[in-house]
Parts: sequence; C-alpha cells; structure tokens
Amino acid sequence: MIPVSDALRARTRPYVNLSIIAANILVFLYELTLNQFQLQEFFFTYGVVPSDLSAWLSSPSLTDLDPPRSVFTSMFVHGGWLHIISNMLFLWIFGDNVEDAMGHVRYLAFYLVTGVAAALAQTAVNPDAQIPSVGASGAIAGVMGAYLVLYPFSSVAVLLPFFFLFWLAWIPAAVLILAWFALQLFSGVAELGQTAQTAQAGVAFWAHIGGFVAGLVLVWFFRSKRRSRRTREGAW
Repeated sequence: MIPVSDALRARTRPYVNLSIIAANILVFLYELTLNQFQLQEFFFTYGVVPSDLSAWLSSPSLTDLDPPRSVFTSMFVHGGWLHIISNMLFLWIFGDNVEDAMGHVRYLAFYLVTGVAAALAQTAVNPDAQIPSVGASGAIAGVMGAYLVLYPFSSVAVLLPFFFLFWLAWIPAAVLILAWFALQLFSGVAELGQTAQTAQAGVAFWAHIGGFVAGLVLVWFFRSKRRSRRTREGAW
C-alpha cells in the first residue's frame, strides 16, 4: 500500500512541516553534487554512527560533540531517491495535521525529540554498528504515532498494486499506520537474530519502532490544549 493523501485538511498553514521537507530536499540536492568518496565522507560526518554515539554516551565529553550533533543532522540526510521520496511523502501526508494540533513551535520540538528517540533506540539495539544511519524516517515514525492518537478515524487514500495496475482506495488511518508498525516490529525482531554485519547494513527498523513509540507517548504532552473540534472527534 502506498499512501498518497489523507482526508483531513489543516486549518493552519504547516510552515514547519513544509520547511522540514524543503530542508531535506535541499540537503539531498547537495548530496547529488558529491562524488562517491565525498558522499561516503558526508554520511560518516553527518549520519549517526551507533558505535561512536554509544562511546560518547558511556563517557560524555564537551570537547567532542560530534556524536550528539550527528543525531540531529542525520535527520536531514538521505541515502537515495527512493529513501527521500518515500520519507517526504509520508511527512507531507501526516505532518501538516499533527502540526495543526500542536502548533508550530511544539511540532518542531516534537519532531526533533522523536528523531532523537529513534536514534537512541537504534543505537541501543546495535551499539557496535559502524555504518552510519541516515534519514528522517525515525522522526516521521513519531509523527505517524501522533497522527494515530489524534486522528485514528481519518481516511487515507492508498494505491493498491494489482499486477501492473494500481487501484486507489480509502482506508482508515489506524489500519494503515498499525499495519506499517506491525511490519516494522516484525522486521525488527527478525533482525535481532542476524549477525551484526548483516543487521547494520539494512533498514533501521528499531529507529522506526523507537520513533513511533515516542510519538505515541509524547503527543499527549505536545498537543495544544486548545485543540480543534475536529481533533477531539478524531481522538476517541
């Protein structure tokens, strides 16, 4: 299933969400100007290397802030066209309404905090990995968790593949998001049985899981008390 839009329209312009999307696209366009060697160096500089972050967390140092800084910069780095297109599509669909429910400043803080939670979750599962993790998917998973709490009964338009054709269908947001999370959880648990070399070279499933769970919990603290009637109706 490929989501393409949702039925809700935000009452406020999602300045923060649009800015995050624009920042990710600009960074990716810069990546396209790099050769293979430069790109690899870029990933190691601005991506999260779990072994480096684990070492820093075990012995924090104010003279070396590169590991914690990389937690934030990694959210704006992507590994390819499919990576950024899929991430920005999900953020475009779900982010505007979450920003509408939280307000601009709270949404930005929420996005960054869930991204940090995602990086910590992935590092906790594979603390010795030496391949950098990049991408906004952990923070976007947090946004999806918040959307599930705020608008579980909203409808999402998805493309369903049928041989070489795609059919458009509307399904409840809760069905899509919970199915997505179940896939991440199943894949993450299956990954635990792999060797460290194999696990660290694949998708950061535990970053998705960590970000999603963080979003489910933190949305209750970040959503605005002056919620719209539409949010109240969608939450219960």
